[in-house]
Amino acid sequence: MVLDHSVVSPETVGVDPHRLDVLLRRIRLEVDHGPLPSAQVAVARGGRLVAFETWGDAGSDTRYVLQSVGRSIVAGVVWRLIGEGLLDVSEQVAAIIPEFAPNGKETVTVEQLLTHTAGFPFAPLGYPKMLDREQRLAAFGRWRLDYPPGSRFQFHLTSAAWLVAEIVERRTGLAFADYLHERIARPLGLASIELGVPVDRQPGTVAPMTATDRTSDDQEADPWGPWYLSDPRVLAAGEPSHALVATAADVALYFQALEHSGLWKPEAVAEGRRIRLTDHPYGEQIYGGGSSRRTSMGLFVTVAGPDAGSNLPSTGSPALFGSAGAAYQLGFMDPETGLSFACLSNGYPLAGYDHSRRGTALLTNLANLAADLTD
Repeated sequence: MVLDHSVVSPETVGVDPHRLDVLLRRIRLEVDHGPLPSAQVAVARGGRLVAFETWGDAGSDTRYVLQSVGRSIVAGVVWRLIGEGLLDVSEQVAAIIPEFAPNGKETVTVEQLLTHTAGFPFAPLGYPKMLDREQRLAAFGRWRLDYPPGSRFQFHLTSAAWLVAEIVERRTGLAFADYLHERIARPLGLASIELGVPVDRQPGTVAPMTATDRTSDDQEADPWGPWYLSDPRVLAAGEPSHALVATAADVALYFQALEHSGLWKPEAVAEGRRIRLTDHPYGEQIYGGGSSRRTSMGLFVTVAGPDAGSNLPSTGSPALFGSAGAAYQLGFMDPETGLSFACLSNGYPLAGYDHSRRGTALLTNLANLAADLTD
């Protein structure tokens, strides 16, 4: 099934055009009179786009680095393997990747890996080590547990997706990027979704990361966090959970495809977005912790659940799932209303994240407006 990228009238699929107008004008305000160099937004329902807009220094075919928004796409790959009987979340990771087992990690399960409870939240793979599979496998073996598997919920921002990618390759025979392209993005006609964009194809096609708060030329961006991906070589290396690129339209339609394309078994999608835990994420705020709201986890996606934590909207249903991305990005699907939303930008504070009162309120406001577009 190739998804239709044409934009239909919102009324035809039950989206309130007046609420949609308020949402779009609110996002555009941050480009026209705010700090964002560009923004791209898409809204879809019933398998159809009802809005796809780009403002600022970008075009409708411009792709954005998805950061954590890309985790929902990674999750969809895993859900497809589950639906095809190629993966069971009760399996031990080391049974699939024996190189991972040393240092007490042999008991870690796939479910713990996908819910960020596996016990090794800080296990980075630096450039250029990440380019070489053998070096990646050796690094997996050296990783050590910070706490017993299953005992603590803490986002594994730098480690989990590398193992997910290796699991996909072991079970399908295709590298993760190839599986995503050949088995999902291409059949669905979502041509903008790509992992590992070569350096020579990035200029003019991928929006460059741009500082929103630079006041002088000698100010340096924090080299860690989101700015790590400002290096074209690192983006080309294809770190699985943050280096995906896409347009907002293809992100919104990807969510629709999970429900409408027939590419996924409905029971696998339902199992993927089913809440596995609800807790306060452990750790510092810069690493996804320190929230006053609890976060609910499905399989590699956050779910609104009872508290709508991790910047998910509280105006949607408890079943709404997706992920916010640094610094002003968000992608979600509400299976109860059938609405999907993606807002992408290439603007970032020099620190990488905006935890100011205004920055937090901005993402909260946009999320709540977006989830409240249907009656």
